[in-house]
Amino acid sequence: MTQVPHDLHDLTLAEASARLAAGQTTSEALTRHALARIERHSNLGAFLHVDTDGALDAARGADARRAAGQALGPLDGLPIAHKDIFVTQGQPTTAASKMLKGYQSPFDATIVARLHAAGMVSVGKLNCDEFAMGGATENSAYGVARNPWALDQIAGGSSGGSAVAISARLVAAATGSDTGGSIRQPAALTGVTGIKPTYGRCSRYGMIAFASSLDQAGPLARTAEDCALVLQAMSGFDERDATSAQQPVPDLAAALRTPRAGATADQPLAGLRVGVPKEFFGEGVNPDVLAATRDALEQLRKLGATLVDVSLPRTELSIPVYYIIAPAEASSNLSRFDGVKFGHRAKQYTDLADMYRKTRAEGFGPEVKRRIMIGTYVLSHGYYDAYYLQAQKLRRMIADDFQAAFKVCDVIAGPVSPTVARPIGSQTDPVADYLADIFTLPASLAGLPGMSVPAGFGDQGLPVGLQLIGNYWQEAALLHTAHAFQQATDWHLRAPAALSALDA
Repeated sequence: MTQVPHDLHDLTLAEASARLAAGQTTSEALTRHALARIERHSNLGAFLHVDTDGALDAARGADARRAAGQALGPLDGLPIAHKDIFVTQGQPTTAASKMLKGYQSPFDATIVARLHAAGMVSVGKLNCDEFAMGGATENSAYGVARNPWALDQIAGGSSGGSAVAISARLVAAATGSDTGGSIRQPAALTGVTGIKPTYGRCSRYGMIAFASSLDQAGPLARTAEDCALVLQAMSGFDERDATSAQQPVPDLAAALRTPRAGATADQPLAGLRVGVPKEFFGEGVNPDVLAATRDALEQLRKLGATLVDVSLPRTELSIPVYYIIAPAEASSNLSRFDGVKFGHRAKQYTDLADMYRKTRAEGFGPEVKRRIMIGTYVLSHGYYDAYYLQAQKLRRMIADDFQAAFKVCDVIAGPVSPTVARPIGSQTDPVADYLADIFTLPASLAGLPGMSVPAGFGDQGLPVGLQLIGNYWQEAALLHTAHAFQQATDWHLRAPAALSALDA
């Protein structure tokens, strides 16, 4: 490979776009540099597939468009990688499961197609928890994704590979999916920025379904500015997705720089009311996470925001509600994996029913089987009313709690996770792992947009994320708040020391 400046991996999307526009680098140089780093840091377990030839062909195409003087968007020629939950034509899509080993889709997911249309260069597919079920990327059938800040710690999940790829500077942007916190939690644990938009903002067409009423695509990157650029290209109505909303997409990049009424250079958040839920700061949150989160809230106050006490009284109920609704939907969605049309099929079986049983026993991992069994149980005769129907009623009440809070605030802020990243393999109780989702689940159940912004470090120098939650379709307000915070802090610019030493 040709020699390129080693600092290319330190560029944000916006910075790389500016260099391309100024003729200071090429898409091929950026792509070759990314591919070299992906190979060099393969021990991180971020990638399940690397599309070297396809990426270089796409990069050369981007350079040819630029040389021809075509009018190009800000993302044209920039490398990106996709969570392996989105189908991709010409690349395998496995959902990190043995059930789909070797599967190749005949079409692209809508968000993949839209980012391709924006000129982005796909370098490969990213590791995740199997069928997006998990919070540590330990449930992947192809190995764990390791946190670049400490290789013996989890990277979070289920979009762990996406978060690792950004944190380790393998690519500047990646796609992820968030069902109960699967963008925000790994972003927080690895020190990157990620946003889950309002449910329906991004098409689910071509996303391998886990829980259809909760799954939502979103971007991860190092900055709010980069997330805005990618989310802009991903968003919009899709007639092929019945859950896609016919909602206009604002100019998110412009919204970052649009001053608030009454704002000044020193106080860009003047007039912003930030709700602080008391339920997010009680028992169960580690002191190091609390300290970093409170410091971040103080920084928002210094930037002109007003902190307002609010209450989300049904926060604790979000865990049982989610772990009834999500498995119920999973048990229905995953019934399509039976060995008949695609994916794994058992080699030895006696009849059709035996083929189903053996195929699923061999193809699905333990966590996926566990959630299918829970979901089937709560939907079964005699339990539907007692569990599933009651969970749906509580879900509506959780959404109502947010609407009551938004009457007195514009944005809600708090921790993403109760702890920093834990050691790989240290959690053997799945229920205890479910409890770690307590602060991300409420917004998912309500369908609200939420994001994680790097906000400091806790024990062992591991990253802590600040969660921002907005009202429906208020992604621009979240990104504006996060951008102002990042203009005043440098947490999002910090790089893992171990990798920095290797790259010197």
